Amino acid sequence: MEFRDFSNQPAELVTPIPSEKASISIVGLGYVGAVSTACLAALGHRVIGVDLDLGKVAQIGRGKSPIHEADLSETLTQGVKDGLISATDDLTAAVRETDVTFVSVGTPTAADGGCDDTYIRAASRAMAEGLRDKEGFHVFAMRCSIPPGTTMSVMTPILEEVSGKVAGRDFGICFNPEFLREGVAISDFHHPPKTVIGTTDFATAEIMRRIYAPVDDNPILTTIEVAETIKYVDNVWHATKVCFANEVGRLCKPLGVDSHAVMDIFTQDQKLNLSSYYLKPGFAYGGSCLPKEVRAVQYVAQKHGVSLPMIGNLESSNAEQINRAVEMALATGARRVGVLGLAFKPGTDDLRESPILEAMATLQGQGVELLAHDAAVTKDTPLEGLASYTKHGSQGLATLSAQLKDMLCVDIDHLMRSVDAVIVCHASDTYREAVTRHQDIEVIDVVRLFDTAPRNIAVNGIGW
Repeated sequence: MEFRDFSNQPAELVTPIPSEKASISIVGLGYVGAVSTACLAALGHRVIGVDLDLGKVAQIGRGKSPIHEADLSETLTQGVKDGLISATDDLTAAVRETDVTFVSVGTPTAADGGCDDTYIRAASRAMAEGLRDKEGFHVFAMRCSIPPGTTMSVMTPILEEVSGKVAGRDFGICFNPEFLREGVAISDFHHPPKTVIGTTDFATAEIMRRIYAPVDDNPILTTIEVAETIKYVDNVWHATKVCFANEVGRLCKPLGVDSHAVMDIFTQDQKLNLSSYYLKPGFAYGGSCLPKEVRAVQYVAQKHGVSLPMIGNLESSNAEQINRAVEMALATGARRVGVLGLAFKPGTDDLRESPILEAMATLQGQGVELLAHDAAVTKDTPLEGLASYTKHGSQGLATLSAQLKDMLCVDIDHLMRSVDAVIVCHASDTYREAVTRHQDIEVIDVVRLFDTAPRNIAVNGIGW
């Protein structure tokens, strides 16, 4: 990679790199921001969390997690107890009081299928005002999923124009993608699959390297544009793996072939097939990343006149998996259907673009009454603030939002006694035991609850 060389600058302009731990402000207290706040404080950094949502600010300030995520509340509580975590809605002040700012604001799908950078622009203006009023070198680390080039073409010009300062000389810019899996994000932070730091100046690279040194002493240094692109490529690859495995499952079923046995052998090739993660026939992909990243990559390709046939059809393949679940539920003739697992994966309460919500909305439109259970989703789970993710994305949550809480059942046995069929979306012992106890219920299993389905239970899968 190529760094800007400021070695010939006057002595007073050469960036001093502080020897003590950097103080950090984090903009956006959603999944990535909240986890980063907790984990960076656990590494000994003083961290200021920033969000316009005063509810999140109050929760983080008290050491309480605003989301359902394993070990997050305990880690935040310890950070507040140690005097390392605070929270505010004043981003300008937070920049003035810290050395590094991590930008983790929302980047939902825009009306044209691209990336909506509204929140990035707003945050950049507030950050620039703080930068203008402070002395010393400040690093801005973009962490949002954005089209390649956005960091330098959107955030950096605003920072320079409003602050009157120059990137690379007066302040540093980098793109530092996160690779956190919801449900195990704390563990992933401390044991990262890789640490990518995209920047163009030595000072920023060294400051970021020191921040991550306790969890990864060999970060990957690259350009900002490569770092931006790898985040998209990673997530589109994950989406591709899900769709590929599901298509294998749909192919194998009418042939009488065990699709899981096929994929178990396929994934043993660690040299060419890379990884077994995601590569199991199951349900559609969903969540806050994969759907919008796939749409955004399609948008970028179309904008540049590039044909990407497989990626361009991922959404169609994913939708077919949802449609198949609907068809299987309707084929049972059930008028009341239970859903076991609402979030796009177990261990989180994130309902953004969860595929089962699309299936539920379709079933409801067909006159099917719905009940639901999810270990992490309750009547108190906030649905507000997700509108930007449903406006131009999948519409399941928007369609069901007004009635979803009324569909929730705390008692799983009550749900099982009240329905004619269930769709199981999370593979957990709780759901295996519930299905086993209620053997008269038809089961549409989209996650493979059992390696070998019990003979006394009517279990049917999409690809097995």
